[in-house]
Amino acid sequence: MAKKEYKAQDIQVLEGLDAVRVRPGMYIGSTGVRGLHHILWEIVDNSMDEIANGFGDTITVVLGKDGSISVEDNGRGIPVDIHPQMKVSGVEVVFTQLHAGGKFDNSNYGHSGGLHGVGASVTNALSRWLTVEVYKDGKIHKIKFESVEQNGVVHGGMTVSPLAVVGKTNKRGTKVTFFPDDRIFETIKINAETVSRRLKELAYLNRGAKIYLIDERVSSTDANRTRKFYYEGGLSDFVKDLNSTKNSAFATPVFISGEKNGIVAELSFQYTDAYNENIFSYVNNIPTTEGGTHETGFKIALTRVLNDWARRLNLLKDKDQNLLGDDFREGLTAVLSVKMQSVQFEGQTKTKLGNTEAKVAVEAIVSNELSLYFEKHKDIAEIAVKKGLLAAKVREAARKQKEITRAKNSIDSLQTVGKLKNCTGKKAENNELFIVEGDSAGGTCTQARNRLFQAILPLRGKPLNAEKKRMEQILANEEIRTLISALGAGWGSDFKESDLKYHKVVILSDADQDGMHIRAILLTFFFRHMRELITGGHVYIGMPPLYKISKRGQTEYAYDDAALEELKKQMGKGVEIQRYKGLGEMNADQLWETTMDPKRRKLIRVVIDDAAEAERLVSTLMGDAIEPRRNYIIEHANFNKEDKFMEINDK
Repeated sequence: MAKKEYKAQDIQVLEGLDAVRVRPGMYIGSTGVRGLHHILWEIVDNSMDEIANGFGDTITVVLGKDGSISVEDNGRGIPVDIHPQMKVSGVEVVFTQLHAGGKFDNSNYGHSGGLHGVGASVTNALSRWLTVEVYKDGKIHKIKFESVEQNGVVHGGMTVSPLAVVGKTNKRGTKVTFFPDDRIFETIKINAETVSRRLKELAYLNRGAKIYLIDERVSSTDANRTRKFYYEGGLSDFVKDLNSTKNSAFATPVFISGEKNGIVAELSFQYTDAYNENIFSYVNNIPTTEGGTHETGFKIALTRVLNDWARRLNLLKDKDQNLLGDDFREGLTAVLSVKMQSVQFEGQTKTKLGNTEAKVAVEAIVSNELSLYFEKHKDIAEIAVKKGLLAAKVREAARKQKEITRAKNSIDSLQTVGKLKNCTGKKAENNELFIVEGDSAGGTCTQARNRLFQAILPLRGKPLNAEKKRMEQILANEEIRTLISALGAGWGSDFKESDLKYHKVVILSDADQDGMHIRAILLTFFFRHMRELITGGHVYIGMPPLYKISKRGQTEYAYDDAALEELKKQMGKGVEIQRYKGLGEMNADQLWETTMDPKRRKLIRVVIDDAAEAERLVSTLMGDAIEPRRNYIIEHANFNKEDKFMEINDK
């Protein structure tokens, strides 16, 4: 049990600070938009740790009109007494010393997302200025830090106003306000929608927590100026939200929870008529997008319990083989949240749990609690088992289809040779595959490319929408089979990233309705059946220009309407403007110069920052529900903007 008193002596100091500004990428991943939001998450996670451990219930995030960001909680407040070793206040230690925090042992926090003690100090180091107000024992304690230049070198997070009592208060907790350093970040504009999604997720994961987002940059009459996230249903509400565009097999999601050996697990799940499984797991509120031991324990327990119930319900006979886990997970949407001490993540990115004890604990909790749940809800058990039985029959049909597909490999290879204009390079890590629509665009791209490392695959028709079909139906589509054959890494559970023939896969479609549709279809297929292709950073969107602007031998290109207007102003009157309707209208040299030359082109790399949000987006845009799709399109009509799960990558 975490102790209630939290003193400066509880903060352990491991090492000092200055390297953060020299190599910020080591601590926050990048200095782009993702890194900018990362320094906010570090402060939010600290407040969330207070709430999750029962020391408060409210967090307020304010996006200031001046560009500052503040995070306030009603927890215990960061220690303000003097640290016995450092001889300064606990607040100053936390914000100026790398690897300093109260989370290295388990006496102050039962569980915590911030394990390395770098969060607060890194945010401070990468800010122009940062202030901390601590509300404790009826007093307001305040300290201010700044990034100060000395002898031509900027030192981040220097104390400029030492901790002092500046007033009285009835509140308790901590308020951190900071201004990101524009000398470090490519942009310092925080995206309210990105913040909103993360705070909403945290509210789902911590039932009863009240989280507010106030965006002072928008009008006071704007409905999105103040948002509140509060969910009494917790994970069950999360699952309902994820399945909002799908047809659910039963109305109320299953919810179970338990504790074993100090590990607490909560699980909610629901079946839909979709064909894909979607498992979203978290450890101490941190998304584990690559899964880990806790997910393994859940899958083993679910399979075992449902096989037992299949026999209890006489839906499986003694002579029948058990169903596979994949059978019971078809159409499953599940959220698993684990809270534990001494977390071991694989890698600094904290995306995969490595603790073996988590597998044992989660397996035991789910096995016991789910069995008890089904005793009271036999109808749910029957629905789950019957879905598994149907999936098993389809799996057998898919197995036969796979054998047919493998038998046709030689034929597919011949078909692919006819379509694929391969490159001569043998090193997959240097090779690029451009997927284009139609023979006209394919011909131009083939002439424009560098044959040494760029291959061209023209699609002669739209691939199938993978969101609405089972795998055997998808494999019947010639374009999908050709694409699988060209990439050479398999598909589904057989996909092997190491077998890829090209480490850059570029979707190069026209900037019209058909082109956007093909892009969406291909991304959906990759997301559902080759997700490692995306998570491995191999999928890109090509950005051909929309306009060619010419005047007296000078030629410029514009990639959107705003850039066109800017060029028109710069070049003055008498310009000639050509609007490209498709890639086939461009000359080969123009296409190389603007779209394919690695030194000058612009690509968008497809990433999955938020797996739950990506799932919602794919389901909304590519699923059967019409109304949510219509509403989304009305709200986000300009599809030339960055997609929600993509990031700009110039090379």
